[in-house]
Amino acid sequence: MSITAAQVNELRKATGAGLMDCKKALTETGGDMEKSIDYLRKKGLAAASKKAGRVATEGLVGSYIHAGGKIGVLVEVNCETDFVAKNESFQTFVKDIAMHIAATAPQCVRREEVQEAVIEREKEIYRAKARESGKPDNIIEKIIEGQINKFYAEICLIEQPFVKDPDKTIQTYLNETIATIGENISIRRFARFVLGEGLAKKESDFAAEVAAAAGV
Repeated sequence: MSITAAQVNELRKATGAGLMDCKKALTETGGDMEKSIDYLRKKGLAAASKKAGRVATEGLVGSYIHAGGKIGVLVEVNCETDFVAKNESFQTFVKDIAMHIAATAPQCVRREEVQEAVIEREKEIYRAKARESGKPDNIIEKIIEGQINKFYAEICLIEQPFVKDPDKTIQTYLNETIATIGENISIRRFARFVLGEGLAKKESDFAAEVAAAAGV
């Protein structure tokens, strides 16, 4: 069954849940609105976005070190109270997010942080490719929209599939944690460090790496 945008918006207004969660609920219930509402309530997602407007100034700065100390991540995750910051579920969430960032190297937290110039450059690339294939302009614009959404899903942390459970996005995992804890939670910022990134290696070091790769 095809789920329409109107159905998704209606369910979102009724529950306050995220768009992707609403779409999944409607898909799972065959488009039945009442069953979809029950589905979201059972998942604890119906009230998650209603907490999103509440101020979150407490929290933790979490860290994760990977690959023998060659990749490191710091991430700031905010909650509403110091009590929740000490909660095991919240601390697990912070650790999971830091680990996910180490694995996937997102460029930003959310799509609003992506510079407009970057998006316009991507659009021009997609537009040029579509024109080369001979597609009409109205189809080209739909293709661009789909490609840009895919681009966001690749570079924006909250839109990426969660590495420990690819069936859900980071946004879904965030919503679930909000529902479980009962406070607003916000992933504010992160920094990802890769050993030697941006440094020019000595020619001798590069030659040694090539030789090692070749089995010499």
